[in-house]
Amino acid sequence: MPTRRLFVLAASIAVLAASPVHAQDKSIVVASTTSTQDSGLFGHILPLFKAKGADFISRGDRSGTHAAELELWKAAGIDIGKDKGAWYKEIGQGMGAALNTASAANAYVLADRGTWLSFKNRGDLDILLAGDRRLFNQYGVMLVSPEKHPHVKKDFGQAFIDWLVSPEGQKAIADYKINGEQLFFPNAAVPGA
Repeated sequence: MPTRRLFVLAASIAVLAASPVHAQDKSIVVASTTSTQDSGLFGHILPLFKAKGADFISRGDRSGTHAAELELWKAAGIDIGKDKGAWYKEIGQGMGAALNTASAANAYVLADRGTWLSFKNRGDLDILLAGDRRLFNQYGVMLVSPEKHPHVKKDFGQAFIDWLVSPEGQKAIADYKINGEQLFFPNAAVPGA
């Protein structure tokens, strides 16, 4: 059986996984850079895709990753609320559980880089696509409102936030690596980020 591939921050996830919904369609249209075609990647992955039925594991937990996934389906013209079939499985759990389920089912999943790099139970999963700007996943930090939650230690919380956005804190975030790979790319000094 061909190895299924893991979508990590994959913009084309919706396009690729959408085909089983429209089984009567004989072709799909994929928008990509010329490098994807010219490198031979499509020639390699499309036969694998056509052979397997493309089960997809969704977190289904209303997280930021789940919201991003739903936006990708929408951008591909798929209303996941109406168009999902047996290939689409919502588990209502976090990223670790979604990766474990995808590994056990040899299915597709949308995952963040940090969890993927930390994940040990990969089975036959592999990264299919990464790095598309449409999949930018901004993390942030904010102080819990002391007016709404008087028990909050406002001064300590603000000191932590100030340190995180300082050059020292940004360097500490950038220096965090797993197996030599950087997980997070701090941008507190970038205007508008």
